[in-house]
Amino acid sequence: MSSKYIVRQPIKDTSGKILGYEIVYHGENQAFSSDSNSPANEFASADTVYSFLTQNSTTTLKGSLNFMTFTTMLLMKKTPRLFDKSELVIQIDDSVIIHPLSMHFVDQYAKEGYKIAVNEFQFAPRYLALLDSIEYIKLNAKNATDVTIRNTVEVAHSMNKKCIISHIETAEQYQKAISLNADAVEGPYVAEKITTKVHSSAYLQSNFFRLMVALTRDEPDVDEIEQLISMDASLSYNLLKMANSVFFALRHRATTINQAIMTLGLGQLRQWVYLLSAANSGENDDPGTEEFLKKSFMRAHFCSELMKHAENMPISRSEAYLMGMFSTLNYLVDAPLEEILEELPVADEVKNGLVRGEGRCGMLYKLVLSYENADWDGINRMAEELGIPNQLLTTIYFNCMENVGVLWDQLTHAYQDQVPEDEGKE
Repeated sequence: MSSKYIVRQPIKDTSGKILGYEIVYHGENQAFSSDSNSPANEFASADTVYSFLTQNSTTTLKGSLNFMTFTTMLLMKKTPRLFDKSELVIQIDDSVIIHPLSMHFVDQYAKEGYKIAVNEFQFAPRYLALLDSIEYIKLNAKNATDVTIRNTVEVAHSMNKKCIISHIETAEQYQKAISLNADAVEGPYVAEKITTKVHSSAYLQSNFFRLMVALTRDEPDVDEIEQLISMDASLSYNLLKMANSVFFALRHRATTINQAIMTLGLGQLRQWVYLLSAANSGENDDPGTEEFLKKSFMRAHFCSELMKHAENMPISRSEAYLMGMFSTLNYLVDAPLEEILEELPVADEVKNGLVRGEGRCGMLYKLVLSYENADWDGINRMAEELGIPNQLLTTIYFNCMENVGVLWDQLTHAYQDQVPEDEGKE
């Protein structure tokens, strides 16, 4: 059966802040790019991407700057107009640059105010002729030499363009891009990069982890949860603040931990307590931390939703949620993941899956990582092993991403200390 996937990967500036996201796509068992072997494949892939974006561009992809490579077929289908011009960068490569009809469309979009980027820039006349109408120049770290990167960055900056280095897979490539004054970077290493750790390993002894496990049990004990929260002043404060925020404000304010739990519900509390603890620790201002907290959420949701379709799994959906949530802890806590997990009361199958990639839990985790990294072969292989229909993956992925976005917005929404209009009028 044909596989059609669309993945979103972060592009970060040199301070670690998110500049935007690249939309990477694959259709009809063929990567959708200038390497397509036949017009039939390109038409089919264009239909895949266009139909997906028609359904999702106004929700999942809204509110961020999306970098997307457009082929002639997508340009002809007027796909860029599915996006607001402030939220899209139209990426083009050599197959478009040498195509007169394609460039006619690109010029038209540029005049309308859409931003343009050129992939794998070359010092050739056809590329240099575009410099007046483009915003971003992109280079591939695998193919570009130091001299090429340095010269391209200098040209970009002399004309007020930004230079992005893609396909960064190692710390050495990352440091080189930074030293050569690139404006932004992307690739597997960048997606995993965080400058500093949020907490020391002693943080593992806090109530937070015990609370996280208590909340993810199939039958949570409300009394235990209330007791754990009550023992932590920071969690208690933030829980009451959240329960009384504009998102949950009822006729009467929650004044006790129990009332706050009942106001939010265990489902919302389970999803937020991880971020409440880490985001409010006050120990780290690294802009990459926010992205890692979101990634924890995304992996947790993705693992949990994939469990609905995976066969012969030795863990529950709650445990799968924990597996995704805790998969980034070695980046947030200053200790190896194996050592961190030893401190936590989670299933051995989860620990072995995360640390050694063993068993069906390891397969599930590898599927999530393969999807993040746009590893098409890995996605197909792991999905088949787990019995998950691959045509469901993109929809599950973007539904999870949208849910995580909504939850994050609610969590980080500024608390407004105001009394509802009708409070106290009884």
